[in-house]
This record gives sequence, structure tokens and C-alpha cells, in this order.
Amino acid sequence: MIGDLEAMMEFPRDGVFSKVLVKTDTSNYTLMCLAKGSDISEHTSTREAAVTVLKGKGTFILNGKKIKMKPGVFIFMPKNAPHSLSASEDLAILLSLFGK
Repeated sequence: MIGDLEAMMEFPRDGVFSKVLVKTDTSNYTLMCLAKGSDISEHTSTREAAVTVLKGKGTFILNGKKIKMKPGVFIFMPKNAPHSLSASEDLAILLSLFGK
């Protein structure tokens, strides 16, 4: 797939919009757009993951450590690592999951 990520961004009035871009047996790439003030509560994943911030600002908490999110920030998450995030303004990220 080839696409313009900025053109695909859709910011909801509240909550989260997500669009799976590519899904294979060993990877999954999802565009996620969070409305200002939205959050995703703490959870874990059984897969390694990476988050790339495309637009906006927010806070990502990984294993209890706060990370300021802004365009260009890259975050790698080991599997089973507790994490959460909140959007202080409309926030777009590319979530990449690896492994089975």
C-alpha cells in the first residue's frame, strides 16, 4: 500500500479514529487519530510495537516513564510493557505491531 498519511487523518469530535493500513501474519500498521482531550488507558500488548508521532501533542507513559509526544517522536515498546497515552491537542500516530 502507498498512501498519504496526512490525507488519511480523520480527527473525531471526541475519542479515537483508527484505520488499519496494512496487516500481515507478522505485522500490523494502524493510523490512529485522537481528539484533543482523549486518552487510551493503561494496557499491554503481547507484541512488540512502535509509535511514530505524525501530528499534534500529548503524553505517552511507558513503564511509568512520561514521554512528550510531538511530531517526529519515535517510541519503541517491548511486548507486555504497560503503556497509555493522552492527547493535549488533536494527535495522529502510526502504530506498528510486530511478531505474532
